[in-house]
Amino acid sequence: MKPDTAVILVAAGTGSRMGGGLPKQWRQLAGQPVLAHTAAAFRAAGLHRLIVAIRPEDAPRAETLDLPWVAGGATRADSVLAALQALEADPPARVLIHDGARPLVPLAVIARVLAALDHHTGAAPALAVTDALWRAEGGQVRASQPRDGLWRAQTPQGFAFPAILAAHRAHPGGAADDVEVALAAGLDVAVVEGAEDNIKLTHPPDFQRAETLLAERQTFAEKSQTFKGQTMDIRTGNGFDVHRFGPGDRLWLCGVEIAHERGLQGHSDADVGMHALTDAIYGALAEGDIGRHFPPSDPQWKGAASHIFLRHAIDLAREKGFTLTHADVTLICERPKIGPHAGAMQAALAGILGAEPGRVSVKATTSERLGFTGREEGIAALATATLVRP
Repeated sequence: MKPDTAVILVAAGTGSRMGGGLPKQWRQLAGQPVLAHTAAAFRAAGLHRLIVAIRPEDAPRAETLDLPWVAGGATRADSVLAALQALEADPPARVLIHDGARPLVPLAVIARVLAALDHHTGAAPALAVTDALWRAEGGQVRASQPRDGLWRAQTPQGFAFPAILAAHRAHPGGAADDVEVALAAGLDVAVVEGAEDNIKLTHPPDFQRAETLLAERQTFAEKSQTFKGQTMDIRTGNGFDVHRFGPGDRLWLCGVEIAHERGLQGHSDADVGMHALTDAIYGALAEGDIGRHFPPSDPQWKGAASHIFLRHAIDLAREKGFTLTHADVTLICERPKIGPHAGAMQAALAGILGAEPGRVSVKATTSERLGFTGREEGIAALATATLVRP
């Protein structure tokens, strides 16, 4: 999906909090080493340039999993820096840094981080703190702690490669994670939505929880393969949209900003691909089109970002009990060339939809120089969305 993205898996720890024996990243989880599940999650997202920071004595285990490795250091930051420097000979545009002991990272979380990196130097998933917080001493509560603005950090944490490499080289050490290193260097780090399933295996009970979650995922996958005699509500919607070219030096397509000699005209940001997909979801729900929900006569939507419309459509689908199982967008134009941006578009749409990237397709075609798209007067888009409700 992102050939310019590398993934660092941090797995050089001894897992002392897990208890004695084999370090947690190499223990069996549902019949495979933990690290095998972690690597598989990124490969499923289309990310195949992986490198793992490990203890040298674990090299045979890493090679069994077909994982290039680098010797980790005494601290997490040391291990990350070693992996970054190993990538420097053939530097990627950006890098995701992930805890090897987070084997259940959902594809949607990976997609949200990648999409945010289109607009920020750094991005990381997190969950807002919702429980009350206390400060305690000697087994007694001493004070309450405001939770406003507090988040529970997760990984993968993504960055522009040169920026995070420079930040790690300049950092004095002792950082809890890579976001702390990035902030110390003054980097811009966006927060994206994490996932409760994205647990880090830290204590023995975490393995049982992970086993349960994996079993639930398997059960869901099996149910999605067969109706098992049950009636399911399966909806398919289609969308079509057109926007003409006008003044400008860039345009938005499927959530990605592209430099071009002309822009697209429209009441909002004129993202023709996202508009078609939004209408496809509304169509599957029998909920009309964008104009019904966001009238062009309303000035508040003038110049609005189209992800507002798409997110409203998918949220409405979830409210009605539907799950998006697949979305397909076809862009019709002579220029700009879509191929170099298709992966970024796929990630951007998946992030907005909260879907696995493998369930979102973005492709393009020309009209062989025929019609208004052939004359380069504008861009058209077709989209199909499939929704399922048990």
